[in-house]
This record gives sequence, structure tokens and C-alpha cells, in this order.
Amino acid sequence: MNRTLLFIGLGCIVVALLWPWLRQLPLGRLPGDILIVRENFRFFFPLGSSIVISVVLSLLIWWLRR
Repeated sequence: MNRTLLFIGLGCIVVALLWPWLRQLPLGRLPGDILIVRENFRFFFPLGSSIVISVVLSLLIWWLRR
């Protein structure tokens, strides 16, 4: 448990340091992301982005367990 919390904390620090460059990635604007804009209503569901993030994290976890 301690090791897991340590890696999560280090991961958060790395993401925070790389945020200016990560912000420019097209995540959140991929094909498959759902955006509905109406008067006084805005709905955004990042379906395409969620699938990409899930695949990348799954491959990373698989690679780390090998």
C-alpha cells in the first residue's frame, strides 16, 4: 500500500510539472467525443478520449507487470 501511494504521488507531481505541454494534447477534442450545446445547456462526454486513455493505461500496467 505504501509503494502504491508513493507511485501515485510521484505520478501526480510528474503530471503537474508537465502540465504546460500536456494541456496542448488533443485529448478532449477527439472524434467520438460528444458535445451537445443548446441554449443555457452544455453537455460534454469525452468518449473517444476515455477509450484512448484506457488503452494507454492498460498497456502501461501490462508492461509494468511483465
